[in-house]
Amino acid sequence: MSKIKQMIFKNKALILYLVFGVLTTAVNVVVYFACDQVFGLANTVSVAIAWLLSVMFAFVTNKLWVFESKSLFWKKVMYEMFTFFLSRLSTGTLDLLIMFVAVDCFSQSKLLWKIISNVIVVVLNYAYSKLLIFS
Repeated sequence: MSKIKQMIFKNKALILYLVFGVLTTAVNVVVYFACDQVFGLANTVSVAIAWLLSVMFAFVTNKLWVFESKSLFWKKVMYEMFTFFLSRLSTGTLDLLIMFVAVDCFSQSKLLWKIISNVIVVVLNYAYSKLLIFS
């Protein structure tokens, strides 16, 4: 049993990153649905609001629990927030570019390339957060 505990402790940040990633996805879907179906907002507005709120949720959970950056100094928090949003914007753009090239230009499988793209995005987001944002 102690080997399992050691493995969990050693991979705590990665495990929490995956858990909060699932919760972030849930926030995105629920907010999108509420904006679209409950409030009757335009699709693109609903997508934008859902993205913004889910990235805010991800920032807070990643800062406090995944990477345990407890600093509340204004400059440090603003740096973390700016670089977090910028990295998420860049990986979101990469996702869009991958899907455009693979699906629209080369008529490849949407589902296959969405999965490939998401794996790339998740790995890059983790690396950005661990190595640049919350280091």
